[in-house]
Amino acid sequence: MALEITDANFEELVLKSDKPVILDFWAVWCGPCRMVGPIVDEIHNEYEGKAVVGKVDVDKSPGVAGQFGIRNIPTILFFKNGEIVDKQVGAVPKQTLVNKLEGLL
Repeated sequence: MALEITDANFEELVLKSDKPVILDFWAVWCGPCRMVGPIVDEIHNEYEGKAVVGKVDVDKSPGVAGQFGIRNIPTILFFKNGEIVDKQVGAVPKQTLVNKLEGLL
């Protein structure tokens, strides 16, 4: 299962990571988020040790969501060296996310 990223651990796990990071912004009540969630978990398992894959519950961690102006969910941000390098809004096939991640490795 993907890492739970919160307002408290965001800086340590995302901004200071020496690996590329995929961050899924979601909420329990969001239908499309429930479609993307299992895909993000699969990517976490497949890229363990090569990338950090996490999820931010926008209701529990509004600080991080607000910091990046997340207005639509699911939104997936891709980080490298603490900077956003790519973004995907909405439910997409797994291969779309994998292709973006592969470009960062």
